[in-house]
Amino acid sequence: MSRLGKSIIVTLSVIVFCYAGLGYLLGKSDDDKTYRSLTVYGEVLQHIQEDYVDEPNLPLVTAGSLHGLLESLDPLSAYLSPREYSDYRDRTKGTTHESTGLTLSRRFNFIIVVSELPGSPGEKAGLRSGDILVEIGGFATRDMSVPQAYLLLDGAPGTTLKVAVLRRGQSDPQEMELTRGVTEPLHPVADKVSDDTAYVRLPTLDSGTASELSAKLVQLQHQGAQKIVLDLRDCSTGPESEGIAAAQLFVPSGTIGSLSGQTVSKEDFEAAPDKVVWHGPVEVLISDSTSGAAEVLAAAIGGNQRGDLVGARTFGSASEQKVVPMDDGSALILTVADYYTPGGKAILDDGVAPTVEIAPPSDQADETVETPAPAPLAAGELPAKDDPVYDKALDLLKAGTPPQPAPKAS
Repeated sequence: MSRLGKSIIVTLSVIVFCYAGLGYLLGKSDDDKTYRSLTVYGEVLQHIQEDYVDEPNLPLVTAGSLHGLLESLDPLSAYLSPREYSDYRDRTKGTTHESTGLTLSRRFNFIIVVSELPGSPGEKAGLRSGDILVEIGGFATRDMSVPQAYLLLDGAPGTTLKVAVLRRGQSDPQEMELTRGVTEPLHPVADKVSDDTAYVRLPTLDSGTASELSAKLVQLQHQGAQKIVLDLRDCSTGPESEGIAAAQLFVPSGTIGSLSGQTVSKEDFEAAPDKVVWHGPVEVLISDSTSGAAEVLAAAIGGNQRGDLVGARTFGSASEQKVVPMDDGSALILTVADYYTPGGKAILDDGVAPTVEIAPPSDQADETVETPAPAPLAAGELPAKDDPVYDKALDLLKAGTPPQPAPKAS
């Protein structure tokens, strides 16, 4: 680095120190820790610039620190460099996840598959919910942000990409090849399974799904259905507003949920009696592949004791993000608000707990044996006869047992 560059770094550090000190003396912040943190950051940067064994690449160091800063907040917040932000804008102009059909998040500092759409390139490649993507296209995903992972996965239909996958029961990752493609739009699946009982599955909650679901429910009632099993497993795409609209088809009174954040005023979403379509019993199937809008829907039904939530705790991702462009062309993706259950629990923190818990088969198996999650059901396909979650829901409907209360906020 040139002497001029070093001088600029030192000058910036001094500015940080002065700003922190001035803010502290004038009492412009109610939280002195903010200024102390700025001071420490400036000191660390100065020591790296002056004392590191080699002359550091300061722009690279700074970018790395910004990535870590945002990603320490939650799995969905991220820092995007100018180039990443440019690619991100191009990607979001098209259909979400159109190249792979995967919904991703971050766990254990790695990228994890939350769910895969049926018939999608990700599902065809053999990827399953719970798979940890250790590498994507040769790039290690440790400490990688979710937007970065999507950018690596996306590409022209027909092109291939290799991913290294670590699956439960494995000690070493296995390599898989994924052929990118376009996932066709998916729609609600509904069919009667007995004279008075129907099965309804939502593979997504993309815009328009609530309206389609309403039509399916009316059709089922005309066919004599009086009870339904609503399957939200592997449902993890779509705006949370669609989950609210879907919940209003079932919940006649009470609160669907709420949204609030530090700078986002609390907004309560209320039930609307005139929008209710289904008045009969309902049992909802959930799993750790249920996330986002589907969590809002499940929480509304369970939290208002409209029906049981059968299965396992959901993934925990229902929240609102805001893109904040920066002057240098980079951007922040920042979680600004959480969705809350009717009982007041933040879904992003712990997901939605089942009221009737059924351990998935993989949890009952030997952990030393590879146990991938089952593939999502194809369009029109009903659950297998040995599906314990589905079987339990049918038993509850037959018994006519009142729904169990949802866990209260701690």
